[in-house]
Amino acid sequence: MATGITVGEDGVARCFWCVGDAGYRAYHDGEWGIPLADDQQLFEKICLEGFQAGLSWLTILRKREAFRRAFAGFEIEKVARFDARRVARLLGDPGIVRHRAKIESAIHNAKRTLEIVDEAGSLAAFLWRFEPGPKERPRRMTRAAIVKLTETPASRALSRELRARGFRFVGPTTLYALMQSVGLVNDHLEGCDARPRAEGARRVFTKP
Repeated sequence: MATGITVGEDGVARCFWCVGDAGYRAYHDGEWGIPLADDQQLFEKICLEGFQAGLSWLTILRKREAFRRAFAGFEIEKVARFDARRVARLLGDPGIVRHRAKIESAIHNAKRTLEIVDEAGSLAAFLWRFEPGPKERPRRMTRAAIVKLTETPASRALSRELRARGFRFVGPTTLYALMQSVGLVNDHLEGCDARPRAEGARRVFTKP
C-alpha cells in the first residue's frame, strides 16, 4: 500500500487526511478534486476557504449547511447586498464562524466577484485561467509531494490578481486549497480510489 493511503472498513483506499470522520470521507470521495464551473458553488468555496483560515477544514464542513443558510445559499448578488444589520445577525449566529473580518470579507468579495463576472463573463472563466500546466505539477502525487504543496506559482499568481482586485482572505495557501477543492488540480494521492475518478472528470470537463 502506497504511503499516505488508508484503506477503510469499507475496503476503499483513500488519502490519509480524510480518515476518522464520515463527512470528511464523503467530501473526499465525491467532491474534492472534481472540477467545478458553477459560479455560485465556486463563490461558496472561496468564502468557506476564507473562513477556514486558522481553523481546520473539518470544522468548516460541519458548519457548511449553517453557512449556506446564513449566506443565502451563497448567491453572489444577494450576498453583495448584505448590510450592517445583516452583519450583526451573522455575528449572532452560533452555527457559523463568528469572525467579523471574515464575514465582512465574504460580503466585500461578493461585490468584487460581480465585477469579475462583468469583465470575464463568469467567475469560473476567470479562475480556470490559473489552472497550472503539467510541467508545474509533481510527476507523482505522493504524500511527500503533497506535503510540500502548501502554495504554488499558480496559487501565488491567483492571489496577486485577486488582491489587486480588492479581494480579502485570499492568500496563496488559501487559494491552493481552493484549487485542490474545485478541481483545478487533482491532488488525490497515487493509489487513492478517488484519483482516477477525479482525473476522469477532468478529462471530460469543458473549461468555461
